[in-house]
Amino acid sequence: MKFLQLDYDVCEKLLPGLAGRLSDLPFEQLESPQSPAIALFKDYGGTNLLIPREHGGIGASALDSVRVIRALASLAPSLAVATAMHHFSVGMLFSVGPYYASGTGIRASVLDVVAKNRSLIASGYAEGRSGHGILTPTVEARETAGGYLISGSKKPCSLSRSMDLLTASVALRGADGGTEMGLLVLPADTPGISVHDFWSTFPLVGAESHEVRLTDVFAGAEHVLRAPANADERLDELNEAGVIWFQMIVAASYTGVASALVDLVLRHERGSADERARLCLLIDSAASLVDGVARRIMDDDLGNDCAAASLFTRYSVQDILTRTVGQAVEMLGGMAFITSPKIAYLASAAQAVVFHPPSRMSMSEAVVDYFAGKPLFFA
Repeated sequence: MKFLQLDYDVCEKLLPGLAGRLSDLPFEQLESPQSPAIALFKDYGGTNLLIPREHGGIGASALDSVRVIRALASLAPSLAVATAMHHFSVGMLFSVGPYYASGTGIRASVLDVVAKNRSLIASGYAEGRSGHGILTPTVEARETAGGYLISGSKKPCSLSRSMDLLTASVALRGADGGTEMGLLVLPADTPGISVHDFWSTFPLVGAESHEVRLTDVFAGAEHVLRAPANADERLDELNEAGVIWFQMIVAASYTGVASALVDLVLRHERGSADERARLCLLIDSAASLVDGVARRIMDDDLGNDCAAASLFTRYSVQDILTRTVGQAVEMLGGMAFITSPKIAYLASAAQAVVFHPPSRMSMSEAVVDYFAGKPLFFA
């Protein structure tokens, strides 16, 4: 079996023609600010990958999903990074029912709309903000007649220019000054939502990771899911589910990016057979770790232990990718690095995995506590 063949086969089965179409386009075009990759992703139904079949989606398993993500990331890194939060948002919307009973209707309607229109969801969660949890609100909602006024910003926010819907965690401020967390779902063209240039570096420029601002955006009560008053314990479970899905998708995306470098080494037969085998063992180990988290999701083995495992997987994958990228670049050689901008691009893009939360430093004490028998705290 050829390198990445299983991932490509699953991608072809679930999203027929997409990988081939991306392969036909120049890499520099796919990774440009005007990249056609996101539009192609919509055209070929990639938005529906995780949408359950009962809502008109593909209903891919977690395992098949990470294989598709790896395949796409190896061809178009910006596409995989851009759509990571779309997949995360779909997963969270699908999971929201048990925690926000009043939100069952909006959850179903959003999933139906995404499936029917192949809509892209951008996420205004705290991802990317050092020291904040994935679901930590970055915007605030104030009650007003008939709904809420929403203000705040998210930067970077992938899919900012292609999004059809915006989801976000919101801090719902009460009359007493206290806050509770809610979930917001709004059409991207809602008045008061604006996009501003933010991403200034060349790697992953095609992910459309700019700033999304909300300035006194009116949201009807039906667009904001409020947690019930006694939901603290259930919110912990929701946070755990968010951690699991997020870390799995992030690890799969960047494993795919690094795989593109390994593929270059194999196709050009750089280094000795032993060196190439060791490189394949590294990247396959990263992929297998991610597959393990996906299988736990499929077994409904969620909760604190699985969330901890997803974090351990992410950090292990992060370390493996650092070794993989360094070894692959060295094996490709200095002349290849000088003459092929793609090598430097892939190496830089793959290293961006370290910027996704939580930081290793913020988790170190929590990990020690976990192995001492205490619950892992997701701040």
